[in-house]
Amino acid sequence: MQASFFTTVMLPTALALMMLGMGLSLVPEDFQRVIKYPKAVAVGLTSQLVLLPVIAVIIAKLVPMEPAIAIGLIIVALCPGGVSSNIITFLAQGDVALSVTLTALSSVITVFTIPVLANLAFQHFMGQTTAIALPIGSTILQIFLITLLPVALGMGLRQILPELARRLEKVTSRMAIALLAAIILILIIREWNRLPGFILQVGIAVVLLNSLSMGAGFYLSKLFKLNRPQQICIAIEVGLQNGTLAIAITAGLLNNPDMAVPAAVYSLFMNVTGLMAIAYGRKLAGAV
Repeated sequence: MQASFFTTVMLPTALALMMLGMGLSLVPEDFQRVIKYPKAVAVGLTSQLVLLPVIAVIIAKLVPMEPAIAIGLIIVALCPGGVSSNIITFLAQGDVALSVTLTALSSVITVFTIPVLANLAFQHFMGQTTAIALPIGSTILQIFLITLLPVALGMGLRQILPELARRLEKVTSRMAIALLAAIILILIIREWNRLPGFILQVGIAVVLLNSLSMGAGFYLSKLFKLNRPQQICIAIEVGLQNGTLAIAITAGLLNNPDMAVPAAVYSLFMNVTGLMAIAYGRKLAGAV
């Protein structure tokens, strides 16, 4: 997984397609919900941008793992919500409008927070005080080009040609899923001999990160007396991060295959908790 066609072309293309698809589904009103539902948005963003990285750092300190693996785990926690979180929130009967808003806002904010916080994690776990792992300016630019620019293009196209945007949304979603499946398959094939060791080393940390973050998001929402659909939405939004972006940063920008392992394992495992969230959300909805 050194710098190659895989890390320099396939990963950014898959991520850009996913973000373009998200942009095609967004309208300006999605960003205006901050004013309509300030408490729900504040709780969701705080859970995702503050609570989740703190949980990741605690896990990285308590669970024995190599420094590169620890940094990879933290980079997963620094990434915004995954595009799939909107679909899973819908299936779990959560607040889809809030989910879309949180995904969009976190995608904007993390363009600037990932380089800074990832460097702090790199210096702490690798013990480097002088070398900076991620050049902040160029990293912000690269993340912008593969995340925010496709979102902006998608939103612009939806405003100008709404019918074409609706058709393209389906196409880009299918292409992104196919590319993502190919990426995960390539990861598995390339690291097949080392996979059992990776899973043993990363498995516990990934399960803890995913389950604790979902639980923290759910109960923090409950503490602030948000309604049931909002609680379900925030739990899912905090628990399902953009693993593709984490792989693109670790395998692409940092060119470190070991750091990409937590993101790859996380991307697979979050589907399990996603299905559990759907079952739980439907059960709660049926009990009301």
